[in-house]
Amino acid sequence: MNKIEFIKRGFSKKCPVCGRSPIFIKYVKTFSKCKNCGTKLSNYKSDDGPAYITILIIGHLIIPIILLIEKHYSPALLIQMTFWPILTILLCLWLLPRIKGAFIGIQIFLDDKSG
Repeated sequence: MNKIEFIKRGFSKKCPVCGRSPIFIKYVKTFSKCKNCGTKLSNYKSDDGPAYITILIIGHLIIPIILLIEKHYSPALLIQMTFWPILTILLCLWLLPRIKGAFIGIQIFLDDKSG
């Protein structure tokens, strides 16, 4: 199996090895092992990497959109100060567990055990 398949499965919040069982107990807390294939997920730590990548991606998406909207439409400041932070937070909350799953998928593919 190739690296992309591991990343896709992790991004979909499923076990990168079998692609069937979920890898998260809670929002970003992983199960100790996969219920389907037995892969020991607790051996793979992603630490702060997913948070940095999430911020990098969302920042590169949101900032140009904000600048274009400001340049062409110039909406009221109150609207901008409420809409953009809410959108940014929601996108980060949606993307973070997916990036963490992809990180775990890469670690499993590379057999990079931290524990």
